[in-house]
Amino acid sequence: MSTIAAAPAAEPKPLCTSLFVQVLAALILGIILGVAAPDFAISLKILSDAFLKLISMIVAPIVFCVVVHGIAGAGDLKKVGRVGVKALVYFEVMTTVALVVGLILAYTFGPGHGMNIDPSTLDAKALNTYADNAHKLQGGGIGSFLLNVIPSTSFDALSRNDVLQVLFFAVLFGVGLALVGGEKGKLVTSMIDAASTVLFRVMGLIVRVAPLGVLGAVAYTVGKYGVGSLKQLVSLVALFYVSVGIFVLGVLGGVMALAGINILKFLAYLREELTIVLATASSDAVLPQIMKKLERMGVKDSVVGLVIPTGYSFNLDAFSIYLTLAVVFIAQATNTPLSFGDLLLVLGVSLITSKGAHGVPGSAIVILAATLNAVPSIPAIGLVLVLSVDWFIGMARAVGNLTGNCVATVVVAAWEGDLDRAKAAKVLDGGELVDVTAG
Repeated sequence: MSTIAAAPAAEPKPLCTSLFVQVLAALILGIILGVAAPDFAISLKILSDAFLKLISMIVAPIVFCVVVHGIAGAGDLKKVGRVGVKALVYFEVMTTVALVVGLILAYTFGPGHGMNIDPSTLDAKALNTYADNAHKLQGGGIGSFLLNVIPSTSFDALSRNDVLQVLFFAVLFGVGLALVGGEKGKLVTSMIDAASTVLFRVMGLIVRVAPLGVLGAVAYTVGKYGVGSLKQLVSLVALFYVSVGIFVLGVLGGVMALAGINILKFLAYLREELTIVLATASSDAVLPQIMKKLERMGVKDSVVGLVIPTGYSFNLDAFSIYLTLAVVFIAQATNTPLSFGDLLLVLGVSLITSKGAHGVPGSAIVILAATLNAVPSIPAIGLVLVLSVDWFIGMARAVGNLTGNCVATVVVAAWEGDLDRAKAAKVLDGGELVDVTAG
């Protein structure tokens, strides 16, 4: 009887070459520098800004290529439409659940009780930083939002890096390409596929400098605000982090279990990206590699291309938790009573205001202001109370939003039958290594 010799096991790579280890080391070094040399640490913010600009540089073209190739390659436009509808239904359900979770936890733990803040003593000038961005989210309602989805020109959407507008144009282009078909369609599809391959290779090069971006972001945060800067509002910050944890492990974990995926293994698979997002407080920093990782996990590229970019504007789970939690916190801190009707109004308005927040500087504060304007009984000046900790809250907000979008992609893929469960199990169990830095 013949025997088959076992292939020699690959030598394990040194820990120092692991992106996760490098990012973790950068995070720790950033904290040390922030404490020991705050002035120097603050100057390192240029590293974080440069890294985010590098990522921002390729986000729009990657989204365009992935979405167009996914739609043109799907062959069945009805299927594409079905995936889009399922994604939007899932987004609305999860957003509603997230808003309710924030409301329940705010009332259960009452983080603002006992602060007894007099609104007249708060400094309104602290909100001036966000005034220039308020016009992007106010005055137009749903109609203005829908019009803003349509870019002035396709090049304008790409140049401004507006993910939602790029997605809109990419869907139209992909549908048109699928309808053309034939040799011309195949030629353009192959060109876009080739361009996508090159862009992901570029992304792999940029990801290698992620530890420097994390070092700059963490050093700046600790150096500017100090380790003890959370003392004043520690209860709100702690409750938000707990809320995101409960939502991810409880709600999203339960949804993933229905899809046959273990949420803890899934989070471990995305640990490098989640660490980068936590440090930089920006989910943009990992958008390209997240899409690649989900594809290599067994999710069909057409689903990834539609759900992930759309989710960046329509599926902000952690942001939704923050909206209701912050509104109730401000009401409690200023001793403002809220009726049941007020709470329903907050929920309804938040469902609308939470959409399209991505990419607007200071969006959390601006959208929170827009939400408070719908509830006249709550003093909008109460926003000043959360300004000092918005960066720290933003870190967990970005991680929660990214996790929610990744889960949404897997769930929609499983719902549509576009998830290779065997491959997903193998990858999540560590049976198949995935290195996005290789492009």
